[in-house]
Amino acid sequence: MTRRADNLDMSSDPRLDLAARAAWLSYEKARTQDQIADELQVSRQVVQRLMALAHNAGLIEFRLKHPLSDCIRLGEELRDRYDLRSCEIAPTESDSREDIATVGATGAHYLELIMTPREPVVLAVGNGTTMREVSRRLRRMDRPNCQCVSLMGNLTRDGKASHHDVVIWISDALNAECYPRPIPVVTNTVAEREVLQAQNGFKSITDLVTKASFLIMGIGYWGEDASLLRDGFLTREETRQAMAAGAVGEFLGYAIDADGNIIEADYHSRLTSYEPRPDQDRPVVIVASGVKRVPAIRAALTGRLANCLIADANTARLLLE
Repeated sequence: MTRRADNLDMSSDPRLDLAARAAWLSYEKARTQDQIADELQVSRQVVQRLMALAHNAGLIEFRLKHPLSDCIRLGEELRDRYDLRSCEIAPTESDSREDIATVGATGAHYLELIMTPREPVVLAVGNGTTMREVSRRLRRMDRPNCQCVSLMGNLTRDGKASHHDVVIWISDALNAECYPRPIPVVTNTVAEREVLQAQNGFKSITDLVTKASFLIMGIGYWGEDASLLRDGFLTREETRQAMAAGAVGEFLGYAIDADGNIIEADYHSRLTSYEPRPDQDRPVVIVASGVKRVPAIRAALTGRLANCLIADANTARLLLE
């Protein structure tokens, strides 16, 4: 039998979390080490070390013994249901309807794993409360060969900046090059948007997003407390028109219906965000938590606008209902 580690704090070491996931895939899903390496985005040698760690730490007896075992199961079910590239589910700290702190920490850990020290990486970043939490939790690293580019503007039509613009904070934590989008999220007129898009800086940002290795973002919901309305990017009338047209979620500022289709919202012709498209060949990651966001998350995954998910256990269970 494997050595027991009863006094080990399994919740404190990210290596044990990854080892638990590797063990789950091996014993519960009968995946080969090559398949596990591909799913975890690590080398086969790393998988071998993770399996050894799982044995030595006493995570494996006749069943997986780890605080994340239920989260791993939920993640696998969501991954299978929505054909996701990856799905990270964090334990919910309480019975609250939202656990942004835990999900933000999980999102930060995800970024720490993918931002390799040697290979150049272009990271495209969305805005919002959850992504702000990701940026706060991200540990400082030295990644000067990486570039961080914003997917959304950060100004209201009268020039007021939002406090959720996270690309600067993430690039600062990574010591990476930063390419913000210091323009209104929604312009007053179509002509104003066209003028902004004709600028060299806007074109450079668009080119960087096109070649980005990863896209990571939060997701919004609609209602009287919708973030686009609350932060002053949309008017109340624009919000109501989008909802009347069938909007259930807000993805990079775009209103989407229950099938993940971008609907005909009046303000879209003046929106300056990167326009999402389905079935991309690169990780497009949603980081989200909360009952209100479930319809939006489900819509984006159904429409294949995103292919990776980072959420908490309560949100995951609601998505599987």
